[in-house]
Amino acid sequence: MIFQLLQNPLILVFFLVSIILAVAFHEFCHAWAATRLGDFTAKYQGRLTLNPLKHLDPIGFILMLVAGFGWGKPVPVNSNALKKRSDEALISVAGPVSNVIFAFIVAIPLLILQNFSSLPETNAILVFLSTLLEVNILLGVFNLIPLPPLDGFNIVRSLTPNAWQPSIEKFGKSGPAILIGIIALDYITGIDLLYPLIMGGERIVSGVISQSIMFFIDLIKH
Repeated sequence: MIFQLLQNPLILVFFLVSIILAVAFHEFCHAWAATRLGDFTAKYQGRLTLNPLKHLDPIGFILMLVAGFGWGKPVPVNSNALKKRSDEALISVAGPVSNVIFAFIVAIPLLILQNFSSLPETNAILVFLSTLLEVNILLGVFNLIPLPPLDGFNIVRSLTPNAWQPSIEKFGKSGPAILIGIIALDYITGIDLLYPLIMGGERIVSGVISQSIMFFIDLIKH
C-alpha cells in the first residue's frame, strides 16, 4: 500500500493524517471508558489525551502503511479496579465504536458536499473526508477481530468463563505474532485470509452510515 500512496504525495499526507487522528481518538476512548468505569491506570499514565504521540504503536503504524490496517498502543487496564468483568468488554468495545462514531460524523459533511455542491470528486476536501471516513471504519472493523492485541480478543477474553482464562492468557502471549504472521502471509502470497472479512465488515458499516445520513438528506431535499 505504501508504494501506491507514494505515487501521490497528497493522498499519502491525507492517509497519514487520517491514521493519526483515528488511532488517537480510538485509544483516547479506551482510556475514557476505563476512567469512567473506575480504572484510572490509563489516566495516570497520560493516556487520557488526544495527543497522537501517546497512542501510536510503531509496529501497528507500520502495518497500516504496508497492509492498510493495524493498531495503536494498547491502553493499560487494571481489572482489579473494575467492578465487573464485563467492564473490560465495555472498555475494549469503546475503541471500535468510537471509530464508527467518528466515521459517522465525517460522513455528514462529506455526503452533504457530494449532494449539494458542485465540487469534483478529486477535490482535496472530498478526498480527505473520504480517506478519513474509510480509515476510521477499517480501523474499527479490523480491531474487532478476536486476535491479540486487538480489541476483539479482549472482548472475548472478558466474557469467557474463568476456567478458560489460563488457556486464553497463554494464547494472548503468542497472538500478536500469529496476527502479524497472517498479515504477512496475506501480503506476500495474496491468499487474503483477513481481507474479505475486513472489507465485508467495512461495506456493511459504510452502507449503514451512508443510508442513515442519506435518509435525512432526502428529507431535507423534499
